Amino acid sequence: MLTRILTFCLGLGLSDATQAQQLKLTSPDIKPGGTIADEQVFSGFGCTGKNVSPALQWSGAPRDTKSFALLVHDPDAPTGGAGWWHWVVVNIPATATGLKKDAGRADGSNLPAGALQVNTDYGGPGWGGPCPPVGDQPHHYNFTLHALNVGKLDLPPGATAALAGFMVNANSIGKATLTGRYGRKK
Repeated sequence: MLTRILTFCLGLGLSDATQAQQLKLTSPDIKPGGTIADEQVFSGFGCTGKNVSPALQWSGAPRDTKSFALLVHDPDAPTGGAGWWHWVVVNIPATATGLKKDAGRADGSNLPAGALQVNTDYGGPGWGGPCPPVGDQPHHYNFTLHALNVGKLDLPPGATAALAGFMVNANSIGKATLTGRYGRKK
């Protein structure tokens, strides 16, 4: 009897783990490990990109998903270890299967209804593309999509990306990451 119970419990655990691992994040604009195009690069701080957020698609969300959150972070930024937050979007409806190109407009007009952008390290909401220091090795830009077990994160006005990240991770039931790279020589 004990063996049957353990087998059943282990089966449940594997099922949940398998379900969470099925979440997949892709982009027609960024290939895994590939170079991020100038269209997505920041416009400012010496960078001359168009600052257009890439299109993203996802599939395989855990069955208990009530919303999604997207965190875009550069761990290579020379900030004393904190990295750089490029885009933080929370409260993406569970019915969403992606974000269209240029969804990261600062005014939120291209986001799904109900989604909210948190201020990035550029000082405001919306997509802030790559703009690493001249001469650095190419930086890694991690796009991490989280499936959440809550329909809405109740963030205070002016919440930081770090606070949003803490709340996202506390409610995450699955995640998928897509990493692009970008460096500049001049």
